[in-house]
Amino acid sequence: MRIGIAATAPLGADVLERLAATHDVAFLLTRPDAPRGRGRRLAAPPAKEAAERLGVPVRQPEQPELPEDVERMVICAYGLYIPPRLLARSLWLNVHPSLLPRWRGAAPVERAILAGDERTGVSIHETVEALDAGPIAAQEAFAVDDLDAGGVYERAAEVAARLLDRVLEQPSFTPQGEQGASYAEKIAASDRELNLADPLDSWRRVRALAPHIGAWTTLHGRRVTIWRARLEAGAFVPEVVQPEGRGRMSYDEFTRGVR
Repeated sequence: MRIGIAATAPLGADVLERLAATHDVAFLLTRPDAPRGRGRRLAAPPAKEAAERLGVPVRQPEQPELPEDVERMVICAYGLYIPPRLLARSLWLNVHPSLLPRWRGAAPVERAILAGDERTGVSIHETVEALDAGPIAAQEAFAVDDLDAGGVYERAAEVAARLLDRVLEQPSFTPQGEQGASYAEKIAASDRELNLADPLDSWRRVRALAPHIGAWTTLHGRRVTIWRARLEAGAFVPEVVQPEGRGRMSYDEFTRGVR
């Protein structure tokens, strides 16, 4: 079975690499190159970089289009709305890194960690017009433990590829339902600021926004992004920080510089 993959973000790139090892991937549908990083230089999406390494043809239309009909489309962290006319041309299976119907929407991993969820997981569901509301073909839970968002996404990619191997050819669907539904809003600027008076929330916030977004606070009069921290006897302890205009460093290095 030839499949197409629609993906943009690192999770999609990871799933693409895993599926390409066992499936015939006809093409990658991804978003156009965009400015990235401090220099705002034009850069390829992570999924495109993975596809080029694998020799998978890449398509980057401004709006979703199918360059050819395939029996299955796998969509994973693509980031664009799929119109009904395209949904009618193939069966689209969406990889969503949560236990649907909990945390539908843009930031399910980050919101699960912020909420203190002990478990999250992966749901494979049919893509429909309503947001992350299609019937479910497969679902598997795993413990969040002390993982940051990067660790959860990595675990989710492994689970997603395994579930897709099981259901791609002959999926059987179960209606999702609305009981327990919640929505994972995009991460906003206000979500990034730490409240050091709440150590537990600060620790969760650092984990939820690492390693790509970053949570910040003011330490010793300087704005600092905290990339890793721990809870120690109920206290919030920074471990890896990045002062504004500087590279990442240990918290001990930072405090020595302040002194």
